[in-house]
Amino acid sequence: MPSAHPIADALGAEIAGIDLARPLGEDEIAWLKAALVEHQVIFFRDQTICPADQLRLARAFGAVEIHPAYPHVEGFPEIAILEADREHPSKIEKWHTDMTFRPNPPLGTILRARIVPEGRGDTLWMSLGAAWDALSPALRERLDGRRAEHSFEHGFKESLEEPGGRERLAGAVAANPPVTHPVVRRHPVSGRKGLFVNSLFTTRILGVPPAESEDLLAFLFEHLERPEFQCRFRWREDSIAFWDNRCTQHRPVNDYWPAHRRLERITVAGDVPF
Repeated sequence: MPSAHPIADALGAEIAGIDLARPLGEDEIAWLKAALVEHQVIFFRDQTICPADQLRLARAFGAVEIHPAYPHVEGFPEIAILEADREHPSKIEKWHTDMTFRPNPPLGTILRARIVPEGRGDTLWMSLGAAWDALSPALRERLDGRRAEHSFEHGFKESLEEPGGRERLAGAVAANPPVTHPVVRRHPVSGRKGLFVNSLFTTRILGVPPAESEDLLAFLFEHLERPEFQCRFRWREDSIAFWDNRCTQHRPVNDYWPAHRRLERITVAGDVPF
């Protein structure tokens, strides 16, 4: 069976003893599902897989989704391409949980490194449960039961402001009107509560005055970035990260421009947060 080796206190573990280029047995899939819930994000090294292998792995965890804003691998619309180079610098700088602009954000995301600048372009993850646990009891009581709005248009405003961007993304904007989610989400498997707002997509907390919402979100976004909630992963070619999107946030470290970086991502459909 595989083994897990934690890389930080709050979350994250490297997985050894498994080959993702072959179909996995039921016991291996069950082990990986448990490891994902326990460690929140799991990492694999030296996995020489093809797009069909990545798709097969994702489908072992559920139905897969197609992202409305990114290009995809030829023949595999489910696998989005995240690519940046001199002419196309990365636009994503903020911490976020993937696709919270949807009523049912993904269960998880599987990201494979194809081209990585040596020693640069790391990714950070944070534990939403650790961030929630570190809040004061009074603030937890104040937030529990609240809802917040999440917006595709807010998260992709830089792309929309580019020449032709609004026309290119018009269908995605129309298909993804703002939605609301609990400010505090309970993980459907572990039962652990987590702070479910993010600086990329969350626009306001409902039921409080606008100024109070702005102040609360500013405090929470700063709180979420505390280093003790985080782990950091250094990419190498054929590395894979698989994170539980229900209890984590992440952000790239964009220190590699103008070098070329390409990763390929697939998301597993999730449920409605509660």
